[in-house]
Amino acid sequence: MRLASFAHVGCFLATVLQLTAADVPQSVTELWADFDPRKEPLETEVVREWKTNGMVLRAVRFRVGTFKGQPARLAAFYGFPEGAKTKLPAVMHIHGGGQRASLDEVKALVGRGYAALSVNWGGREMEHALPGDANTDWGAVDPTQQNVPGYNSMLPGPKQFFADREHPKNNNWYLLTLGCRRGLTFLEQQPEVDPQRLGIHGFSMGGNLTMYVAGTDARVKAAVPAVGGQGWRWEKHEFLGGAVSQEPVRGDLEVFRRTLSFESYAPLIRCPVLHRSAANDFHGWMDDVYRTDALIPNQPVRHAWSPHFNHRLTPEVAITMPLWLDHFIKGGPALPETPASQLLLQSANGIPQFRVTARADRPITRCDIYYSLDPDPRARFWRSTDASRAGDTFTAKLPLPSPDGPVFAFANVFYLLPKPESFVLPGLPKEIREVCLSTTLHRATPAELRAAGVKPDDAPSLLLDDFTHGWRDWYQLNAGNHDHWQHWTRKVTDPKWRGPDGTRLALTLRVAEPNRMTIVAIENEWRSYRGPRRTYKAEVTLRGTNEAQTRTFAPGNFKDADGTPLKSWSQLDQFGFCAQSEGGTTPPAFRRWAGKEPEFLRLEWK
Repeated sequence: MRLASFAHVGCFLATVLQLTAADVPQSVTELWADFDPRKEPLETEVVREWKTNGMVLRAVRFRVGTFKGQPARLAAFYGFPEGAKTKLPAVMHIHGGGQRASLDEVKALVGRGYAALSVNWGGREMEHALPGDANTDWGAVDPTQQNVPGYNSMLPGPKQFFADREHPKNNNWYLLTLGCRRGLTFLEQQPEVDPQRLGIHGFSMGGNLTMYVAGTDARVKAAVPAVGGQGWRWEKHEFLGGAVSQEPVRGDLEVFRRTLSFESYAPLIRCPVLHRSAANDFHGWMDDVYRTDALIPNQPVRHAWSPHFNHRLTPEVAITMPLWLDHFIKGGPALPETPASQLLLQSANGIPQFRVTARADRPITRCDIYYSLDPDPRARFWRSTDASRAGDTFTAKLPLPSPDGPVFAFANVFYLLPKPESFVLPGLPKEIREVCLSTTLHRATPAELRAAGVKPDDAPSLLLDDFTHGWRDWYQLNAGNHDHWQHWTRKVTDPKWRGPDGTRLALTLRVAEPNRMTIVAIENEWRSYRGPRRTYKAEVTLRGTNEAQTRTFAPGNFKDADGTPLKSWSQLDQFGFCAQSEGGTTPPAFRRWAGKEPEFLRLEWK
């Protein structure tokens, strides 16, 4: 009797929640057909206004709409150059997850001659807020990170658009996109702003929203998503050792894909797009970024990638954003075209090559060519190469251990800027002298490699690094920070440099002052399909002699937080040297790094 009752309830719910083409949108166009971002009054409130360094800055709030009978309002920072004589181009900044509207972003854009808006979609307390200041209030709905299940779901709920039925409007991204589109309405209605010159940019979840807004609003004349905004997040991806999807969907997958997934928005974008990202980004998977952007029709598209990083940008990549906006909404100089590139599989010696030809009206300072054997874009190690140069053509050999695995390759081309640029944000240098643009991403399957006659030419190496190329195969966090510098590499996950069973790790370095350093080894970083993620640490006391000293480690010298030792090197994905590491047992005398950073001389398996 009980089973029968549950079955009856299940059938009832299935009937209530069933999606039909008659009452549920079946495309992006249908989803947005009934929304006019200009229709309702904004009812703008100026919470506070002040002036600094020739800028007029305001904390504002405006009406998004009415949902379930309650108004929803979005707070933001708005600014423009004081005394502007002509109508200004304007840019909307969209913050990322866990972040908030950024006064620094507004100031940086105003400093380059824009009117700028940074919306506070996440609802966190605004910078410099006073008690009682008006903030974002979504009313009866909640698309913020207080309602995380709403990002990959269309199911009903008390804080969703509909409480009684499955629908694409129940997805958080719908309401957030709607709110950002109202932000464009705010901008175009400001007396200082030229409504025909509006740009947008966003980072992480803000990168997602940049793509959503660009795909639904023709007022956008230039878009710069970063570390987000790629399609096929619902799709199961096959990697070495298993399969995983970025965000499994709750609800009708086909309806979600057609109305909410980025590959359905890209074909509707009608403005130039520059995609900035990190080559190992957990949120903006490199392969699918290219796959998504290839669907943008008849518009300039560029890519700029920071190699080895996750969710961070190098200065030469970061500066592409204001330069892109400068060109398309201010009439400034254009960025170079995407460098032409070829993955050449056939050769006389059976070793593939990668060739880049970069043409530009500015000097080309270098071309860095990278390749990898790993299908997982988050975990792959990007091998560096030594490229030969003939004019503006760069060629590098890509030796492979066998033709039985895939290969991925791209290049970064660096151009000398006509003059040093600055974009005054925390973490960026005062002057940036080069700009980086990336080639397309190339890939070859095992079948293609075998058909081309690729021959094995890449023996395993016990030498991980002799540091003659500096940190070329590493990425640095907190670079220049005396107490918190970190150096990380994924080299240990590549079969060429993976630690063989029975070996010890030997590190040779020099250090001027006595210090204690933490060495970190991480298993299965991002590879949940292979096993659980575990972090192991070894702390080492260093003599301050300025003479070379070597420390050796067996796997068991590395312990996790519970004291469990590392069993082998075979599943390591990341390896790092840290001046400090959270959770370590460093004695108080060594908690601040003394003197200069170590001089790293050699890292090898013995």
